Amino acid sequence: MHDQIAAFKGLYDIVARLRAPDGCPWDREQTPASLRGDLIEETYECVEAIDEQDPAHIKEELGDIFLLVTMLSYMHEEAGLFSVTDVLTEVSQKLIRRHPHVFGDVKVRDSAEVLDNWARIKVEQEGRKPKDSLLDGVSQALPPLDRAYKLQKRAAKAGFDWPDIPGVMGKIEEELGEVSAAIASCHGMPSGETTAQESLEGELGDLLFSVVNLCHFLQVEPSVALQRTNVKFIKRFTYMEKKMQETGQELKKEHLSIMDQYWENAKVNC
Repeated sequence: MHDQIAAFKGLYDIVARLRAPDGCPWDREQTPASLRGDLIEETYECVEAIDEQDPAHIKEELGDIFLLVTMLSYMHEEAGLFSVTDVLTEVSQKLIRRHPHVFGDVKVRDSAEVLDNWARIKVEQEGRKPKDSLLDGVSQALPPLDRAYKLQKRAAKAGFDWPDIPGVMGKIEEELGEVSAAIASCHGMPSGETTAQESLEGELGDLLFSVVNLCHFLQVEPSVALQRTNVKFIKRFTYMEKKMQETGQELKKEHLSIMDQYWENAKVNC
């Protein structure tokens, strides 16, 4: 325990030194707003490390998240709004309050009942205003893909969901057909025509939402799945790119058949 306290104090002291008047110019220029993107990026990098099951990489990425959380908390401490201690104390108190089945004498049957108690404690003990809708609790600040997933999970909790996978797959096929129809209706229209573009955008959004619904049904985090595909795409494209360079071929549309051949090889090798 002493080592843990000393380690966190060491991080806190480093952050304070970086933010000091004679500290690092870059660190001193940062604000909570400027670090929002870094917080999201580091979180996704941590997710990637977890997917890789690489303990050393996970440790590194968790350290980056710890740094950002400490930095953001310290910035508010500097402004006199709250302290780093306040942040840690409040989350500790909240964990104890929301786990009466662990720190009290409340009995629960399963994790679903834990979540029900959690929601009730928010209203009855913490004074949170009851939501007008089940969906109100899903943050608008989430990236659209993650928000769609959370919205569907909330709706499913109320029983509003497909009964089986064929139903979900049928909806995806239906939305794909509507996308095809929207593309056909755009054919021949002036480029950038607002109404047609909005219609196509809407249909593509519906299709994406339906695919996210399938992810929910299969208990797959869509952002994690997509990130895994992004990594796979990068590996295969880099492989194809390297092979093109080795054979003196330029990456351009006229060489698509050659690039396709190397891409198929990449699918085997990557």
